[in-house]
Amino acid sequence: MTKKVTFTAKPTAKAAASADTWVENRKTTAAEEFEAMKRLTFDIPETLHRRIKTQCASKGIKMTDELRILLEKHFPEQKRA
Repeated sequence: MTKKVTFTAKPTAKAAASADTWVENRKTTAAEEFEAMKRLTFDIPETLHRRIKTQCASKGIKMTDELRILLEKHFPEQKRA
């Protein structure tokens, strides 16, 4: 018994966008449209990350939005003289 297998043309895949391209082209909220965004990466303990993620999920807010609010409170914009 011989089984014949036919292959079709190989599908062409679009090249995956780099992380930088994704950040530059991601959808932004209305508040973010007026100012360019910069990425900030830092390490935190897994237990703290879990607490932040859990509380944000229960509030229905993104972690980045919540952390941005906290940073704005801690580092208010300075008025120029």
